[in-house]
Order: sequence, then C-alpha cells, then structure tokens
Amino acid sequence: MKRLLVAFMTVCLFFSVFAISASADSVGKQDREEYLVMFDGKAEKGLLNAFGVSDSEILHEYDLLPVYQLSLTKQQARGLQNHPQIKYVEADAEVKKSQTTPYGVPQVQATDVHQYGYFGQGVRVAVLDTGIDANHSDLNVYGGHSVFSNWPESSPYYDGDGHGTHVAGTVAALNNSIGVLGVAPSARLYAVKVLDSNGNGSYSGIAQGIEWSVNNGMDIINMSLGGSQHSSILQAYSDYAYNQGVLLVAAAGNSGNASGTGDSVNFPAKYNSVMAVAAVDWNNNRASFSSTGPTVEIAAPGVNIQSTFPGNTYRSLNGTSMASPHVAGVAALLMHYQPGYTNAQVRSVLNNSAKPLGNSNHFGNGLVQAFDAFVY
Repeated sequence: MKRLLVAFMTVCLFFSVFAISASADSVGKQDREEYLVMFDGKAEKGLLNAFGVSDSEILHEYDLLPVYQLSLTKQQARGLQNHPQIKYVEADAEVKKSQTTPYGVPQVQATDVHQYGYFGQGVRVAVLDTGIDANHSDLNVYGGHSVFSNWPESSPYYDGDGHGTHVAGTVAALNNSIGVLGVAPSARLYAVKVLDSNGNGSYSGIAQGIEWSVNNGMDIINMSLGGSQHSSILQAYSDYAYNQGVLLVAAAGNSGNASGTGDSVNFPAKYNSVMAVAAVDWNNNRASFSSTGPTVEIAAPGVNIQSTFPGNTYRSLNGTSMASPHVAGVAALLMHYQPGYTNAQVRSVLNNSAKPLGNSNHFGNGLVQAFDAFVY
C-alpha cells in the first residue's frame, strides 16, 4: 500500500511539475517581444544562450554590425541590457508607410469634413488634361477617353507630361497611408485626354472631351487648361454640359501680373457656365501669376502644391491648374453630402460659403471652403 501511495504521489508530482512548466512556458511566449541587441565588440551566441535565448529565438544575425534580432522576455532583455558586453538592447519598433497631407487640403477644409465620413464617394470627376497615369498606386482611375489616335497618346492612361496625373491627385489621391491625400479621395476619377505629352491641345479636343463627359454621366469636369481666344463652339459645349447638370471648373489662367491689374482670364474659364478658379498661396495671398478679371469666381491653393506624378512619384507644381482641382474636389465632397443638389445649387453654395479674401477680380467670392459649404 505504501509503495502504491509513493508511486501515486510521484505520478502526481510529475504531472504537477509538467503542468507548471507548461503554464510558465505559455506565459513566457505571450510575454515575448522582438528586440534588437548590439554587442560591444564581437557578437557571442554563447552569451545569448547563457541568458536562456535558444537558437529558435534568434530571429536574425546581421553581417556588418554585431547585432541580433531576438525574441526575448522582458526579464531577458533587462539582463542583457545590464551586461558589460552588450551595447544596446532596443525593442523592435514598428514602422508604417506615411501619407502627407498637402497644405491645400486642410486649407479648403477638406480634412474637416473627412472626419465625418465624407470623401466624395461615388461622385464622377472627369479630368480633361494630359491623361492620368493609371498605374500610380495612389490613384484609382475608373475609365477614360483620348481624343488622339496615335499611340501612345491614344491611351488616356498614358501621361507623358505629368500635368494630368498631378491634377488628378489633388482631386482624389487615395487615403491609403502612402504618398499624398486628395481633397476627395473616394471620388471616381476619369482620364479624359485632350492634351498631348507636350501639354498641347485644341479647342476641338476640349469640346470632344466635354461631349464624352456628358455622354458618360460625369458629375464634374475639371479643366486645368485654357487659351486666350474665344470660341463660340467651345462656349456652346460648355453651356450644353452645364445645362445637362454637369459642374464645370477651370483654371483662370497664369497670365496675371504682379500688380493684379487687367482682365487676363482664359477660356473656357471665362464663360458664364464655367467656374473660373484663381490661385492663392498658403497664406491666402494672391499668386503673382494668377489671372485676374471680373469673371474670376472663386479661389483655391495653387502655389507649391504637392501631388501625384507619373512613375509612382510625387512633385510640387504651381499654377491655377493646381487651384482648380481643389474646387472640383470640394464640389465632389458637397455632392456626396447633398446628393440631391443640382450643379447650380452646388455652385451657389460654394460661392456663398467661400471665405472672402478681398478684391473680387483677384479672388472672386473668396477661398473655397468645404466645411462651411456643408453647414451653409
């Protein structure tokens, strides 16, 4: 009987020790973290083993410096940190991809409405320009059209100039933790190529681009382009699109002078059916190049604007071409917030809620403001 009792107690002790060991091992695994450990001199695996670091817990041994990546308990980390042969013990910090918010995005209050979940979802924006690099990881391009027949200009997704890709990013660069953030990152971009790789085009091409946009149900047309000559046909197409419910936004032009005198607004921005956008800097000062005149309708940031560029890159550019997509983006946000608004209502609200900046020939009704438009 005594032998049976001893045997039973031995078995119980064995399972008790095993259970405690298993429990301790489980806790140890849960408490482990990854560390970078640098030796003060030659790296010695034997020293690590002496602290209970097994070979399986050595995640990586570096070549150029005496450094190990290790899985350690906090107790092991403290022990190694106090050892004279160890120079550094650091928790392996997490690194994330970073996204920059260009100054113009909060300047037009886009980030103020993003926090309420409005990103321009479902609003279709046609970018009449040099095309859009559809392979850029910071852009989603939903479709497009080119007015050119020669390759590669015939592809709306080839942008040999970069201008259209830059404009597109200001409208709707994705909220994806990389690159830059657009004004309306969930708006639907459409590449309507009316300018070639040298940035050149024609009024006939713009008219074709407007026609395609109307036929394909675009909500907004952004035209960061223009010329100094009036065209009755281009005006007729602009008026037709507006009467069909499309909001047209265009760059006022870069023909202004330092004193801000004269009427230098380009076409098609100069037409009544199109919103002419002037450029300001980060302090809301008029950009010296920004065209002036009585048809300037609204203003937006257009100096040193960072945005997407072909080849998965980014670049800062200046111009009313950069200001116009800020307004198009804010319009997309408002259309998302008020899907029942007509283009005329959107235009009216944007103008009436703009922040006054002074001379209307320079700034029109003022700086476009997304949040103020929402609460207007």
